Amino acid sequence: MGEKTLTRMDLSEAVFREVGLSRNESSELVEAVLAHMSDALVRGEQVKISSFGTFSVREKAARVGRNPKTGEEVPINPRRVLTFRPSHLMKDRVAAGNKR
Repeated sequence: MGEKTLTRMDLSEAVFREVGLSRNESSELVEAVLAHMSDALVRGEQVKISSFGTFSVREKAARVGRNPKTGEEVPINPRRVLTFRPSHLMKDRVAAGNKR
């Protein structure tokens, strides 16, 4: 597998090529979509993108962890974590990419 990372700039460039907006407008559009998605997640809402997957925030309770080096018990505070669940179509598409 390649080590390439898809960046905001790559997304903006794809919008520029596919939609025909200016580079500046494409960049603003990508930023607006990402900001809207993050704002929804901060509010605790799910972000569901058809044929791609669902982003959601999950509450994790406080628990006691253990330092693997010393074995000492360490309290872990409650927190919110971001989760992603891919759609079946995305899972199938990724799995098909493994068959080379």
